[in-house]
Amino acid sequence: MNWLPFGKRNRPDLVPQTTSPADNQPAAACQKKILIVDDDAVIVKTTSAKLKSNGYQAVGALDAAEAVSAVRQHKPDLILLDISFPPDVGVDWDGFKIMAWLQHMDEARNIPVIIITGGDPEKYKDRSLATGAVAFFNKPINHNELLTVIARVLSDESRRAARDGA
Repeated sequence: MNWLPFGKRNRPDLVPQTTSPADNQPAAACQKKILIVDDDAVIVKTTSAKLKSNGYQAVGALDAAEAVSAVRQHKPDLILLDISFPPDVGVDWDGFKIMAWLQHMDEARNIPVIIITGGDPEKYKDRSLATGAVAFFNKPINHNELLTVIARVLSDESRRAARDGA
């Protein structure tokens, strides 16, 4: 299990850092890696399992520092990001600050972000989309809807990359 150097809560027993795609999944899905950033290890673990069963690779991060480290190390194709995080030793992080931080990183600037939060959608949805998220989901997650949106977003990104010659 890889240790994430900046993570304060490296819990390999709770958070799968990387999972392998199922052998019987479509090749397009097998090539896609998704970073799940949520302070709830159960959410990370269950979402990782659902992604894995649908042919994606999954990387988990429990806080902002782990998210940045995971982006640098694993270069995900998509990020699933929570909004609310508990206060951290004098640093008050939330999903919006994490998005802003990622948008300043060359390796993360163009990675699509889907917000998944238990917070009030009236309070967070418009701000999430205005900040650059490509979709918004409220917890509890409807995994079938989430998987449909993930497939659409990754397909759109693949078409855009092919068109732009990336």
